[in-house]
Amino acid sequence: MALDNRKKEVLQAIVDDYVATCEPVGSKALIDRHDFMVSSATLRNDMAELEQMGYLEKPHTSAGRIPSDKGYREYVDSLMKVDHLSDEEGREIKEKLSMSFDEIAGLLKAASSTLADQTGYISLAMTPKLTSSYLTQLKMLMIEPGKVLVVVVLSAGVVKNRMVRIPDFLTQEQIAQISNAVEQGLSGLPLSEISLITVATAAKDNQKVELPESLLNQVLYEAYTAIKQADNLDVYMQGKHRMLSLPEFSDTKKAQGLFDTLSHDGLVAGYVDEVTKQDEKKEYMIRIGQEITLEGLDNCSFITTTYNVGGKVAGNIGVIGPKRMEYSKVISQINFVRMMLDEKLNQP
Repeated sequence: MALDNRKKEVLQAIVDDYVATCEPVGSKALIDRHDFMVSSATLRNDMAELEQMGYLEKPHTSAGRIPSDKGYREYVDSLMKVDHLSDEEGREIKEKLSMSFDEIAGLLKAASSTLADQTGYISLAMTPKLTSSYLTQLKMLMIEPGKVLVVVVLSAGVVKNRMVRIPDFLTQEQIAQISNAVEQGLSGLPLSEISLITVATAAKDNQKVELPESLLNQVLYEAYTAIKQADNLDVYMQGKHRMLSLPEFSDTKKAQGLFDTLSHDGLVAGYVDEVTKQDEKKEYMIRIGQEITLEGLDNCSFITTTYNVGGKVAGNIGVIGPKRMEYSKVISQINFVRMMLDEKLNQP
């Protein structure tokens, strides 16, 4: 059943009040705070009908109502108007993201930190999906005999490092010649097309140092592993501690469940990546309460959007907060940070 205009106004008012106070909302509070030109009894009837329809819930200890997941969903889909950031908020975000960064990781960390500061919730930024990226550089640097730092540089501006073990009698010159041969043979090749065979072929076609095949294969395997691990999504998450100050997580079990899930970055990254594919045509994605399939986040809402590199969707930024978050304001903050990211990542 569709909501009539007054019920929409009542639902919107209850969501706004509950977001502001974290207290169940009653009919008297609605009359005191809003311009409803009807009696308290009429509002109570509207609220009872909204509860029957599943848009409101009534806590056992209170006569007031709070929004249900369905109520929040109706609010964000039909009732909410996205705010515009103030000039001061825009200047503050621009200032935090105006620094020069040598690689995309630094920019994403700054974006995550900025979102956490602006929203007061948990923020996240994910590195680009790298399967369409290609290798631009591969360096192998001797740290000490038997220990080498492999540096992989990709076209998306991502730099990944991995420490590996090699036979301790190999020299820096030999290691450099091998890495140069691999780089020469694979530069420009998409990550999805790089295999152990292509790494070995590149090295043997371009290598100028003589090594026993068993030793060469050992070094090449470590180089290949470092290249493929550069394909992993990294998540930069800030502001987890902020959730502890919210009434929703004063319960130790709820807080523990949330933190247990957030400690698994790969799980969060995989979830965000998957829901982005489902809503890839939308400007931003919102998941509320029970809509989130990650355990421990049923008292949360998830808002994410994508940023672009080279005109293509590359990665995600977003915010995790209570269901009682200021959706409109958070969306405007995320969108502004996304706009700044797109601008900086696509500079000529």
